[in-house]
Amino acid sequence: MSETETVYVPVEKIGIRRRASASIAVIGNPNSGKSTLFNRLTGLRQTTGNYPGVTVEKHSGIAQLDSSALELVDLPGIYCLGGFSVDERIAVDVILGRMDETPRPDGLLVVLDATHLYQGLYLLQQLMEMQLPTVVALTMTDAATASGIDISIEVLQRHLGGMPICPVVATSGRGLDDLKAALEHIAEGTAPAIPESWPELSSTADQLMQEVGGSLQRIDVIQALIHPDSRRAAILEERIGSQDIRAVRDSLFGDEPPQAAEARHRYRWVREVMHEAQTQAPLLERFGAKTLRWFNRPWPATLVFFAIMALVFQAVFSWATPLMDAIDAGASGLSTLIAGLLPANALSSFLTDGVIAGVGSVIVFLPQILILFLFIILLEDSGYLARAAFLMDRVMRGVGLSGQSVIPMLSSFACAVPAIMATRVIPNRRDRIATILAAPFMTCSARLPVYALLIAAFVPDRSLGWLNLQGLVLLGLYLLGIIGGLATAWIMKRSALRGPKPQFALALPEFRWPNPQTVLIKLMDRARIFLRRAGTVIFTVAIIVWALAYFPRSAEVQISRDNAVTQAQTTWSGAELELQLQRIDNQAAADQLEQSFLGRAGRFVAPVFRPLGWDWRVSAAVIAGFPAREVVVAVMGTIYAVGEEAEEASLAGKLRSATWPDGRPIFTLPMVLGLLLFYAWCLQCAATIAVIRRETNSWRWPAFAWSYMTVIGYSGALLIYQLGTAYAS
Repeated sequence: MSETETVYVPVEKIGIRRRASASIAVIGNPNSGKSTLFNRLTGLRQTTGNYPGVTVEKHSGIAQLDSSALELVDLPGIYCLGGFSVDERIAVDVILGRMDETPRPDGLLVVLDATHLYQGLYLLQQLMEMQLPTVVALTMTDAATASGIDISIEVLQRHLGGMPICPVVATSGRGLDDLKAALEHIAEGTAPAIPESWPELSSTADQLMQEVGGSLQRIDVIQALIHPDSRRAAILEERIGSQDIRAVRDSLFGDEPPQAAEARHRYRWVREVMHEAQTQAPLLERFGAKTLRWFNRPWPATLVFFAIMALVFQAVFSWATPLMDAIDAGASGLSTLIAGLLPANALSSFLTDGVIAGVGSVIVFLPQILILFLFIILLEDSGYLARAAFLMDRVMRGVGLSGQSVIPMLSSFACAVPAIMATRVIPNRRDRIATILAAPFMTCSARLPVYALLIAAFVPDRSLGWLNLQGLVLLGLYLLGIIGGLATAWIMKRSALRGPKPQFALALPEFRWPNPQTVLIKLMDRARIFLRRAGTVIFTVAIIVWALAYFPRSAEVQISRDNAVTQAQTTWSGAELELQLQRIDNQAAADQLEQSFLGRAGRFVAPVFRPLGWDWRVSAAVIAGFPAREVVVAVMGTIYAVGEEAEEASLAGKLRSATWPDGRPIFTLPMVLGLLLFYAWCLQCAATIAVIRRETNSWRWPAFAWSYMTVIGYSGALLIYQLGTAYAS
């Protein structure tokens, strides 16, 4: 018998997934390649949620190593641990194990950008004081080499006490094997000890930590000493004594302010490390670099900004049309199939008019929303959004704000809720509230289905050179939201929120090619969020609206319909009979809808909106959409499907054929333009109102925002309709 050789195959190679044996927090500066590296390590084995109590997204995933698995938690990008923004607090709270449902990590994966090592080393020195097992991933090494930057890993490791440093190129995957091997040591508990980055400060913090009985961790004490006005400093002074803490600060920092002394100490260490570890060879400035520098000038950058925005909105209509047509055809086919299989009763109407017409009318806009998010992700990952914030700083100063307000307002194009939360980075309360009040004006993704429906139905699909008229109208609506937000900030900063103009500083990232895997994962995440809302909130509202539109059933309407059918059958025959029967059914369905619960509610509020040119159905849809504006299209889809106003299969066709009792069209151009302006400026989002309440700690500001935006939205729609109708006549 021959001797058998045992061959060991890594379980990763045969598709076996292991459970995570340790947790690693991934942390680094913004735009350091952190998220790209995280996606490389975890792939699709990741989840997205929110940290408890805040709307900051929590990204975690499983990284399969050779002999173990790690749970990676992608923390928000920060520059230091000493700030007081929500991102910085969450990063520190996660590392220290203070965040609910997120246990304290077993180690850190610190991501340093090789092209901006100066900034990353400052944060790394602070993180070393936490004494957690740490591995450093040095990203952008290919870009550093192309820029003539040479970093000695051996010298850098010597200054960091032998800490593992792994050069990687996250976009290509180069160096990931070495990084995984270094992370394996954390999982096995064999990672090297972390040296003290500031021994005097650390030993003082350890001594004070023992005096307070361990209720504060080392990093808490360190931050309390450096930031005398912080909440933790107050706790420390209360337990030890303000005089004693003042004496400790004097011994550590001398006569300097603590934060200035910290910056001086840390940057002195960073300069020493950089002097020995990094060299930069002189390179001739390439044509591409000269071109980029030219585009950073105000006028060229402004032209490029508007050209990019125009391209985005052209693509939203041009590229999405085939996919939207396919989804619409699928929904119509499914509705026809169900209607043919079931008798004409409540169940058939529930499935076709409630579920398919309601939810399907929103799902059809998924391609446009994904195209919009695709451009936003590409612009963000390429580094362009940060430049857009820097470019718009001059504009923001004209309304009393700074570039710090640009990032939250740009985020509002996705959703105003996280954008309002992002205003926590603005230190001045007046500027923060002004930004909060301006953010809901930005055109969020929930408005896009309404815009797309009305533009596609009533704006001609006409080309103006290489531009499309529908795309220009959409761009105009986005600009209208921007104008409304900036005008609101200008008014508030010159009245109730008057104060000095803020200062703004921003580190511009290098331009880089977005990583396809990262873009795909982010895009899938946005699609999942949209579909989850469509499957829960929109579905629920669609069902409620269908029930209100279907019940109660009127016996008188049914008797009148039966009599009309009998008379038609004795008078007509063939194709003419079919046409008459269809008209009778349409009229009966419209009469049933008018006397339903929804019809009664719509007629009750109709006088308020009649000056805007809205009938009771549009009024009912708008009222139903106040909790969340994305349900408006679903409500219209349900109302007009139940009413069978037209033979048109699409909702756009039903709107075009909707008429007043005297035969006049309801959706005239002045009415549609007024309706678009109403949605551009009106605050129809309960979640936004709730987060304004939480961020301002008062009902005064959300009540003001809702009233103010509703009044100007109504007034603008009224003005457009009345002037447009008078001019047309």
